[in-house]
Amino acid sequence: MTGPALSVVIPVHNEAGLLERSVAELCAGLDAMAIEYEVILAENGSVDATPALAAAISRARPQVRCFSIAAPNYGRALRLGIEQARGLWLICEEIDLCDLDFHRRALALLRAGEAELVIGSKAMRGALDRRPLHRRLATRAYNLALRLTLGFRGTDTHGLKAMRRAALAPVVARCIVDADVFASELVIRAQRDGVRIREIPVALAEKRAPSVHLLRRVPKVLRLLLRLWLSIHLGRAPASARREGRR
Repeated sequence: MTGPALSVVIPVHNEAGLLERSVAELCAGLDAMAIEYEVILAENGSVDATPALAAAISRARPQVRCFSIAAPNYGRALRLGIEQARGLWLICEEIDLCDLDFHRRALALLRAGEAELVIGSKAMRGALDRRPLHRRLATRAYNLALRLTLGFRGTDTHGLKAMRRAALAPVVARCIVDADVFASELVIRAQRDGVRIREIPVALAEKRAPSVHLLRRVPKVLRLLLRLWLSIHLGRAPASARREGRR
């Protein structure tokens, strides 16, 4: 069966306060773009009304699909959403962004064949990052660690991404970690495979506080980065890597 032109995958965790309004605004914008699309809500481990709301939205809107996994795991939810997507083009979104300007600019690059993966960077020249200072500093420290340990060439790996799905599917299949580091592994492996990548600046402001405290994420991120380093540099892919990411 032929799929839509565009799939939009959005991991959601405890987003009952934003979900309905954000999806309505996103669908209205996509309708105005006159593109055939699907929205995939990848719910993971929510303890509020998010699962019920996602199911109700998918019943009310034929373009919206949803699934749930039991544990909070951004990377695993994103990966499963990518694997379930059917579109020629695929955009990885954030429920508190739904940046239609990024959609338009990224799809123009993909359609023109200028890139196979477009990254919306909040750290490159021309970007506007209105998040609190400690969050901006954490992004820069994390990207520096990726450059020093994994050879990352760029300014950002997290957040908005658009891709030609067929070009990135083999990369996704080889990724070994989940949680917060999956997005970084996807970009780094794509770079190493010679995928044509473009970064474009985006504007970003927090609509609500993060659901997980920044410092609590650090130990797990460091463990996953070590496993990713072993896989990339030594050819080792420990079986514990995915188990670690799913905790």
